[in-house]
Amino acid sequence: MEYVSALLPPVVMAAFFIALVRVIVRTQGGAAKAKEDAAVDAALARAEAARQTTPSQPDA
Repeated sequence: MEYVSALLPPVVMAAFFIALVRVIVRTQGGAAKAKEDAAVDAALARAEAARQTTPSQPDA
């Protein structure tokens, strides 16, 4: 029975890892992807606009 106790932790970890990968793959794309992409694009546009409106420091 020692082999069962020796193999159980790796098997459980492998099962959790497989479940995690499946969740990550399933959440990619779909209806929420367009909304997430739009939010990231808006944040990048705000950052770019803020960077362009900030006066640059003269070189010393």
